[in-house]
Amino acid sequence: MPKNVFISDLVKLARRELKLPKEVRIFDTTLRDGEQTPGVSFTPEQKLLIATQLDKLGVDTIEAGFPIVSDGEKQAVSAIAHAGLKAEICALARCVKDDIDAALKCDVDCIHIFIATSDIHLEHKLKISREQALERAVEHVEYAKKHGLVVEFSAEDATRTDLDFLKKVYQAVEGAGADRINVPDTVGVILPRAMFNLIDQLKQCIKVPISVHCHNDFGLATSNSLAGVEAGAEQVHVTVNGLGERAGNAALEEVVMGLRALYGLKPKIKTELLVETSDLLERLTGISLPPNKAIVGDNAFAHKAGVHVHGVLEFPGTYEPLSPELVGHHRRLELGKHAGMRSVEKQLEDLGIKANKDQLAEITKQIKALGDKGKAITDYDVRAIAESVIGALPPEQKVVELKEITVVTGSTVTPTASVRLKIRGEERIGSAIGVGPVDAAISAIRNVIGEISALRLKEYHLSAITGGSDALAEVTVKLEDDKGNIYIAKGIREDVVIASVDAMINGLNRYFAGRK
Repeated sequence: MPKNVFISDLVKLARRELKLPKEVRIFDTTLRDGEQTPGVSFTPEQKLLIATQLDKLGVDTIEAGFPIVSDGEKQAVSAIAHAGLKAEICALARCVKDDIDAALKCDVDCIHIFIATSDIHLEHKLKISREQALERAVEHVEYAKKHGLVVEFSAEDATRTDLDFLKKVYQAVEGAGADRINVPDTVGVILPRAMFNLIDQLKQCIKVPISVHCHNDFGLATSNSLAGVEAGAEQVHVTVNGLGERAGNAALEEVVMGLRALYGLKPKIKTELLVETSDLLERLTGISLPPNKAIVGDNAFAHKAGVHVHGVLEFPGTYEPLSPELVGHHRRLELGKHAGMRSVEKQLEDLGIKANKDQLAEITKQIKALGDKGKAITDYDVRAIAESVIGALPPEQKVVELKEITVVTGSTVTPTASVRLKIRGEERIGSAIGVGPVDAAISAIRNVIGEISALRLKEYHLSAITGGSDALAEVTVKLEDDKGNIYIAKGIREDVVIASVDAMINGLNRYFAGRK
């Protein structure tokens, strides 16, 4: 077991009782079943791009598409088959000779033939008998094998098919030359325990490798796929990001890392490319992943609670089952009301910012205050807060302290501000009007402090640190005295007016400190 994987000893004990195969093939159907995701449609060029990435990732088989459905699909499958990829290139076909011929014209390595076998499909969809379905399956497997192709056969809706009939179908197509047998849980209705039992029984009567194809209608696609492997299945059908019909298919990234980390099996997948591959499909499909998506989601290796952050910084295995680098991800420490000084300090280090103990305490205090207001703290917020705190004078050196400010403004109200300041221990109160609330606030401060009459506001700059109406406002002021000396200061607040006042007060303190 790799040192960057941290699993339970109970899992290792349980593995001893399983019927694990020596190897597990990864059959990727992103370009076929994944493209059946509502709202998703790939161009031939996009299909080739995805196939190239899947080949780079190391999947064993790429199901490139269903050639009979359109000329564009046929063109895409053919282009992938002729792209010189290392993976086995497969095409889907029904038990219809035209389907198989369309696949043959694409020069694929493998053909995936299917026919429904459950009574519900036979009666309501195909309207044929069990015997007719069996005959068609055997006939078309034999037809495909005559053309020298690798044949994988699927009994569609296998998990709702009568077990004795299912065994009969699989044994018959094996006798007809099928190289692999696939067991689809077409509508995602089987349980992991039931999948184990099903594969276990099929292994007793079928000699060729068995594959599983699981859908996620009850959120069990990955669990059912792994249960099939526990019983000896040698191949798993997957899609990147779990794309697919309805609730999707078993997710490639989840199955692969489950096999590797939990079962000690090592598919030929370059796991460090999992996030890269996931990102590509997210961009091309336009389907955003939930942040909490296992393995590849934005939050998969994100830590927020102070206790968790402290543990991860001391030893990653405390709150991570595997290292993010193993899947091409990265660790992220999110700050908020749960933040501790240790996590804030680490974030500052990553941003290249050094703060002393008092500054760190103040930065942490401000971050927690924002978190209490429901604000998501970004790196930009942290940097701005830190720069504001570090750039401010120590409390003992401050001459001016803001005690209270009130600003009134409106479409029919003249902007008015009243302010209460403490200057060298003396409280002063003043007010002023202005062309806007910021101008009124700064004018009120000027009226209170007569000593700054010669001080000019040379520049005022406002920027929103992050997007959204709740973004932190960063105000930078540049003050100039009568001798040409410049004093630059910042204020960071959610409120533009208060940020402006903070910046002005910080600038005034720098001015007074410079006159000592």
